[in-house]
Amino acid sequence: MAKITYIEYDGTLHEIDVPSGWTIMEGAINNNVPGIEAECGGACSCATCHVYVDPGWVDITGTAEDIEKGMLECALDLGETSRLSCQIEVNDTFDGLVVRMPKLQA
Repeated sequence: MAKITYIEYDGTLHEIDVPSGWTIMEGAINNNVPGIEAECGGACSCATCHVYVDPGWVDITGTAEDIEKGMLECALDLGETSRLSCQIEVNDTFDGLVVRMPKLQA
């Protein structure tokens, strides 16, 4: 289990214990965190679970694969640390991870 901090665009914090094996998106959806829509349910076929990974965590969470990169092209307000939260699987090393939600989801 990892404690992950989700930060809404307005600065509201949500500290959630997310089990290993879940995705960042599942942690948000299962805990009613606003700002992650996840319209495709985690199938990597939309960009409504777009988040910004805190720069200090990019090496730990990894980089986007080609299919995710293609979907990120549909995201609004794309940034250097943009990821689809449905594609980041949580493990114990993620304890303390911080992700931020964009102002708008595509």
